[in-house]
Amino acid sequence: MTTLGPVQLVTFGFGPDATFEGRVLEELATLERSGQIRVLDVLFLRKATDGDVETLDYRSEGMGETLAALLGLGLGSGPAEAAGAQESAVAEADGSGARQFGFTPDDLKTLSEELLPGTAAGFLLLEHLWAKKLLEAVRETGGRPLAEGFLTAEALAPVEAELRAATGSTDGPADSL
Repeated sequence: MTTLGPVQLVTFGFGPDATFEGRVLEELATLERSGQIRVLDVLFLRKATDGDVETLDYRSEGMGETLAALLGLGLGSGPAEAAGAQESAVAEADGSGARQFGFTPDDLKTLSEELLPGTAAGFLLLEHLWAKKLLEAVRETGGRPLAEGFLTAEALAPVEAELRAATGSTDGPADSL
């Protein structure tokens, strides 16, 4: 049986003046080619000025369906299938059915509903291939992930000097995020 590496959902917000020139998709392709990540699904939502939410395709037919089901949008599947995906996603969080961390399907649906007219959000579901063996080692020794997340530049500011010393970098967290 093939073990899936750590899977993460990242959500990005875009204001009305955002330019969509393909730079984000190019970077995702670079990261995939280097073997660091595998893009499992991408869903891009834009809220029109009249309040209607539209989805935009990425790569190929079927892309976005997994995230749409998590969002409760039912794209490419019936409402029952979307509801089933929501229930199983929460139930599989740690094998016990209890939510440990991350987004619930209700959180995702709320994010899509809270888009302001003229704004957009990109939902990226990716597998961290670089961490696959680390996760296997943790699980094989009886451990399990407890939390994860990106730290903002503001959260890292109190330890910026220590981070620069540890990495030998002259760039601070604000420069890299």
